Amino acid sequence: MRCYWDFYSAGKLMFGGGVIDQLAAEIQKESRRRPLIITDKNLANAGIVERVLAATGEKANDTRVFQESEAEPSLEVALKALQVAQEFKPDTIIGLGGGSNMDLAKMTALLLAHGGAPEDYFGFDQIPGPVTPLVCIPTTSGTGSEVSHAAVLTDTESGLKVSTLSRHLRPSLAIVDPELTMTCPRHVTAESGMDALTHAIEAFTARQPTDLSTADGEDLPYPGKNPMADALAEKAIRLIGQNLEQAVKNPDDKVAREQMSLAATLAGLAFSNGAVAAVHALEYPMGVELHCSHGQGNGLLLPYVMRFNKPARIKAFAQISEFLGCQTKGMSLEGAADKAIEKVESIKRNVGLPEKIRDIGGKREQLCAFADKSIQIRRLMDINPVQPSRDDLMYILESAF
Repeated sequence: MRCYWDFYSAGKLMFGGGVIDQLAAEIQKESRRRPLIITDKNLANAGIVERVLAATGEKANDTRVFQESEAEPSLEVALKALQVAQEFKPDTIIGLGGGSNMDLAKMTALLLAHGGAPEDYFGFDQIPGPVTPLVCIPTTSGTGSEVSHAAVLTDTESGLKVSTLSRHLRPSLAIVDPELTMTCPRHVTAESGMDALTHAIEAFTARQPTDLSTADGEDLPYPGKNPMADALAEKAIRLIGQNLEQAVKNPDDKVAREQMSLAATLAGLAFSNGAVAAVHALEYPMGVELHCSHGQGNGLLLPYVMRFNKPARIKAFAQISEFLGCQTKGMSLEGAADKAIEKVESIKRNVGLPEKIRDIGGKREQLCAFADKSIQIRRLMDINPVQPSRDDLMYILESAF
């Protein structure tokens, strides 16, 4: 039994409007002059890449941009990015964009430092040492990849999302500039915001380290609920409840954008030091098969998994209800817990996420495969507050269908 918890973050975190302008000074402190930026064409077209290029500073001897990243990047794209990196020989990898771009940057930094193929490092704690210096700069408010220990890619052959988890993947520098999210489209704002909410709620309701069957001193990919992760998750939930709908309704609201950027980073710290669980496990095969974004899939599934988990986390859900601003005075704990689920459903509806799996093209006959694949992701299922059977997963999926 593990009787303690620990906490990790990025090497340095910088937050605030305009902080991107500090990029050159930060990378040059380490005498680094040759960054490779991993990003995508949409950000190039939106002018974000140009701004970041300017922020690398005139003293950079050379800068290369790889803009072939994609949503839920495949192993093939990871190898393309690696080839560019091997030819260019950067001294810094910069991940610019949403979680997909930052995760691709992490894998590039890993393979450039240690060689091999992506699959050599799948799972937990398979990286032998530090990766190429890594800077992550989010342009969405959702994944928290800028502070997390995870890189998720898509194995199109198996139809699964595959994760590499290691403390070595936490960036040496995270620059969170809310100004870079101002051009984020409404649907991306909505989906990434629901992703952040999922991170915070799953972290807050995860199993305790003392509930897990591990030897004292054994590290885990997700160590479980702890007081620091709880505090960060609570703040993230409050901020999302207050700001997500406004950020979607009025994308030019700088305050809402800033608060959502903060919420996503706090939720990233919470889940990467606590847990994500059954929502993520179910979304992985569903997202690959239906080609929905990670945030859309998580947001769709979240209330259904909450209902399944409620009997084991009534008090925690009642607290979440208060975090989200629900009026629960005079209610029973169970009534307050139900309010939390209803509020999540309301936010999901108000920001325009689909209600059901069939709304994103899912077929009933696909549900069995989703259940079969997700139950194999033990690092996520084992940390869920209720240990689901395959029948339980089918019940959740049928409810969400």
